[in-house]
This record gives sequence, C-alpha cells and structure tokens, in this order.
Amino acid sequence: MRSFVSLKTGLMTALAGVLLLTAACEEQKGDTAQSGPKVISREEASSRLTKLLKDVQSRAEPVGSAEAVATAPAETAPKLPPVDSFPLTVDPGVVSGATVTEIFASTEKSGKGTDGWMVEAVTKFNASNHRLSDGSTARIALRSIASGTAYDLIAWGQGKPAGFTPSNELWVRMAEARGVKTQLISPRLVGNTAGIVMKEDMAKRIEDERGSVGIAEVVDDVVQGKAVAGYTDPFASSTGLNFLVSVLEQFANKNEAKLLSPDVTAALEAFQKNIPFIAQTTMQMRDSVANDGSLDTFVMERQTFVNTDSLKSGYRFVPFGVRHDNPLYALESATPAQIETMEAFAGFAAGSEMQKLAQSYGFEEGEPWASAFPVPSGQTLIEAQKIWKQKKDAGKRIVAVFLADLSGSMEGPRITNLKAALEAGVTAISPKNSIGLVVFSSDVRTVLEPAPFTFLQKARFLKAVDEMSVGGGTAMFDGIAVSLRVLEEELKKDPNAKPMLFVLTDGETNEGHVFDDLAPIVRGMRIPVHTIGFEADLKVLGQVSNLVEAASIKAGVDDVAYKISAMLNSQM
Repeated sequence: MRSFVSLKTGLMTALAGVLLLTAACEEQKGDTAQSGPKVISREEASSRLTKLLKDVQSRAEPVGSAEAVATAPAETAPKLPPVDSFPLTVDPGVVSGATVTEIFASTEKSGKGTDGWMVEAVTKFNASNHRLSDGSTARIALRSIASGTAYDLIAWGQGKPAGFTPSNELWVRMAEARGVKTQLISPRLVGNTAGIVMKEDMAKRIEDERGSVGIAEVVDDVVQGKAVAGYTDPFASSTGLNFLVSVLEQFANKNEAKLLSPDVTAALEAFQKNIPFIAQTTMQMRDSVANDGSLDTFVMERQTFVNTDSLKSGYRFVPFGVRHDNPLYALESATPAQIETMEAFAGFAAGSEMQKLAQSYGFEEGEPWASAFPVPSGQTLIEAQKIWKQKKDAGKRIVAVFLADLSGSMEGPRITNLKAALEAGVTAISPKNSIGLVVFSSDVRTVLEPAPFTFLQKARFLKAVDEMSVGGGTAMFDGIAVSLRVLEEELKKDPNAKPMLFVLTDGETNEGHVFDDLAPIVRGMRIPVHTIGFEADLKVLGQVSNLVEAASIKAGVDDVAYKISAMLNSQM
C-alpha cells in the first residue's frame, strides 16, 4: 500500500502533464472508433450540425427582465418524494393480533430475482407466525428504497420506519450525526463488498508495473492520466460514497484527522480531472460502459458484478473500502414489540437456509474481505460529501443547457410539476457554473443564453420557467440540435469549460429530426446528454444518454423534483 507521501509525490510529478494527458484522452475519444458506429471528429460533427440546423424552425426569444432577490445560503431539506411512491415489496396486510414492523431496505436485496433475497426471507419469516412476548404475531412490511434516498427520508424526518437496513454503515453514521437515534439489531444480514471493476488488460498492466492491484494503484493511475474512471454519486449510491471516502483515505494515509485537510482536498481535485462521468446508479454506470466503452474502470457491488453476464469475461473485480454487510438498525420510532420482531428476523435470516439462498444470489460466503479502514464519524462523512461537491469538476466551469418539452401533452399537472422540479433543482447549482434554457414543441426557442448562475441569472431562469406555456408537437431532436449549437458557441469562448445538456420530455418525438440524424453528431461533439423522461419510459432517451457517458432517468409527478435535484447535485 503506497503512503500519502508517495502518492503526493506522484501527484506533483504528474500534475504538470495531467492537462495534456486529459486533452489527449478527450481528443482520442472524439476521433477514434468505439463499439458501434465510427465516431466522427468534432469538426465534422460541427459541420453536420450546421447543415441539419438549416431544416430546424428555431428562434431566440429571450426572457424579460427579472429582479434578483439575494438570500443567505442555508442547508435545507431536499425536495423528497412521498414514502408511498416506493412500493412495499412485502406487504403483510391487516392481520388481527399482529405487530407490523416496517423496514426500509436497500434495493440490491429488496427487489426481484437475484435482488430479492430479503423479500424471500421476510416472506418466509412472516409465514412462520413468530409469537412475540406480548402475545402478538410478528409481521414485517418491507419497503425497497435505495440507501441514499432512505437516508434522506429518515434524516430529514419525512420517513419514519421502525427499521433501516442500508448497504453499509456509512448512511447510519450520517443519520446519527443529524440527530437520528438508532439501535443496532444485527451488524450483518448478508455479506457484500464494494469493488473497482476494471478491464483485464488494465489490471495486468498495473500488476506488471507495481506488483499488485488495489485502490491505491488505481487512484495513482487515474491521477497520472493513465486511466479514465467513473463512479456513482456519493449522495445517492452506497458504493459511490464508499469510493469517495476510500479515495480520501488513500490521500490521508488512513488518518481521519487529515481526511478533510487542504492537501487531501487538493489531491481529490487532481484525481477528478480524469473522471468524466458520475452516474446516479450502478445500473446507469454499467449501461454506459456497455454502450460507450471509454471507461477503463468503474465501481460496483460484488453481488451485482457476479450477476451481470456482460462482465463475466474481460473484467476484474477488486474489493475496496468498508464492507457492505447490510446491517439492520431499529430507529427511534420502533416500539419494544417491533424491536423484538427485528431481533427475531435477524436470527431467522442468519440461519443456514437463508444464508445459502443469499450465496446463490451472489452475496458473500464467509468473510474474504475485511474493511480497509474504520468507518469515519457521521459529521466527517457529511463534510466529505460537501467537499466532493466543490471539487468534483476539478476546477472546470460547467456550461449547461436545460431543454424543456412544452408540447401539448405537457398540459395540466405535468407542466405544473415540471416547473416545480426546475425551481427546486436550481438550488443545487453552483454560481460559478453557466446555465441556459431552451424550450421546444413544434419549434425551438432559446429563452435564456448561458451565463454564470448569479442571483440575477437565477432570477431570469426562474422567470422563464414561470412563463412556460404548452402547446404543439414534440420536436425533441430539433431541440437537441439547437442546444448543441448553443453549447458549442460557449465552448468557443471557454474551451476548458465542461458542457452538459439536460433534456426533460414526456413523449415520443413526432416532428422534426430523429435519433439517427443526431446520433453521430452527439458522439462526435462528445457532449453528455442527460435525459429525464417525465411519466414516460422511453427507450430512445436511454439511447441518447448512452451516446456519451450520461444519465437517463424516468420520473413521475411525485418524484420528479427529487430526481432532478439529485441529478443536478451530482452533475452541477
């Protein structure tokens, strides 16, 4: 394991060349072939875009003047979806004489198929009709919620389950730091580990050069520009949060007192120079790797890795960080009978039948990996997230355009909720980043040119959102074309800026250009196109986002504000 001193020395020698290496990597990705169609150059993409725009009905329609109202920044609760928007994966119903205990459980164990271990365990436990000391019958209601979202609901008092079983301990420590009282029921329901997944040729090269492959070697490789890495949002993903803390631990030489020091945060910023993509979920990361192929390494839980057919050859899994042992905690709302229920379930789940089932679904047998460092305090973890938010763009200014669907199908609650989501989401945007707004229906209108998101620009943005009205068809790809040109013009002013496009739509394109017209242009320009399907599960949106590493999500009325805020928090 390399010391912080040696890593810091490597940083000093590598930083002089990191910008050149990053630029070379970007140029190579823009001009060479990848899986699928050949990637055209940026120059050719720009030329094709110019020709395509001749057929697009578009105009500038700038928003009127707006007054900025300065407000002091304060930490506020995120715009969270209602708990009911996350369905119960085990619902015991109403049972006379029963004590029902609701548990929030992480998705890799509370879903379907190989992700359904806890569903099966809870179902069998309920069927056993376990009798509690007060004479009631134990029943568990299981709600499947990603660990980061469950933490938000619990920490901000908007979700009050009796129990919580996240993937790892980190979320519990953070909840405790925000005043949530917990009681440990079981340190481990099923064993799992977080890992770095890398191409086999990368793993062999590191072994040949350094004798072993671990997180220290991978971090050093990324800093020196030898590898391009991606990981998941540390505000939402257990693996992403674990990875962030693990990287900081490497730079701090596993000394929590130095974890947030200026030297360590500077090292994190250098590391981020070769991180082109932060995915919101492991599945988004996996799909991006499969479709784009430009990432050399990314993060994933072992249980997901062993159940992903496309990763069974040509990739290596290297464990890192703290274990993902899926602990079970009772929360302050739990009654004595509910605590007794969870204790009985923990014993049931630890039995040979349930553990064999867990192993068949990819969870660990035994304990081959020990946590690499003690779990930091909850307040340290909260501060680490804040530092990541500040340093994740490695000093680059982001230039982003929001492209909003104002077609007739957005009439009613959809446009109302979309407006509310955009108004909530802008709180996550740093003032140093430049933001613009383009809208489309049958034609395309640029209502706000990108500019630094000062109080005045934010006021203009909110005024433009408030004035949105709907009607007409859906010319989404025409809107993408216009937005790409807006971003391209901004890049001429600042070539070092980091461009992004966010598309918000509720329906299939029925006017103007189509996917095949824009696909080679997006690939060639290398501009990420993040998509939000509003009450729409559109395959084409995923295809658009997969052209360059970007996220694609679907959202409904209840959770669109939360999902847009979460996406902007990770990307902006």
